[in-house]
Amino acid sequence: MKPIHIFLGIICAFALMITLLITSVEAVTYWTPGYYEKEYTKYHVLENVHMEMEDLLDVTKEMMAYLRGRRQDLHVPTTVNGQPREFFNQREIAHMEDVRGLFLAAIAIRRICLLLILASIVLLSFMKAEIRYVLPRTICAGTILFFALLAALATIISTNFSKYFIVFHKIFFNNDLWMLNPSTDLLINIVPEPFFMDTAARIAVTYGICVAAVFLLCLAVIHRFPHAPF
Repeated sequence: MKPIHIFLGIICAFALMITLLITSVEAVTYWTPGYYEKEYTKYHVLENVHMEMEDLLDVTKEMMAYLRGRRQDLHVPTTVNGQPREFFNQREIAHMEDVRGLFLAAIAIRRICLLLILASIVLLSFMKAEIRYVLPRTICAGTILFFALLAALATIISTNFSKYFIVFHKIFFNNDLWMLNPSTDLLINIVPEPFFMDTAARIAVTYGICVAAVFLLCLAVIHRFPHAPF
């Protein structure tokens, strides 16, 4: 393999890993029936916010639609403690606007990664590289490198989740709106810190399964074509 072929293959691998990561986040966040109900029950959220499960799930559904860009505001009427009210206050709405920006940015990054994958394959074809030989090997190598970096990051975060949870917010938010007050902001009560830890673990498992499937597929192709066909 030529160095340029290896470089393009590694670019393709990294773009693929990022695409799968964002898709795993999306899958857990949007595509998992019953997940939020299970978490709300586990952490006694209904008792904390004084709501019925049906109402809380409706609010969650609207919040997810907002984060995906499928509704334009977070004015969600509901019933809390037997009284009709808007679920989100102005501070929560302002904070969720920032969160929505992150979600939409992730979708844009995924599109860019898909374009990088396509461009890498097109360039390899233009250079007359044997794709069935080059790509499986570089994707495996790139996956190992990417996971080594990801594992190092995960190890660091796991030493003090609360600390790095705060660091994350300070990096991605230029205000203190994310510092919600449990006595006035319902949002912090429906997504407590253990909820984020559970969600991170679920995303890790989903992502691991996706990456393992790609890795095994590449190994199967390598086994089928053990030598360069030229």
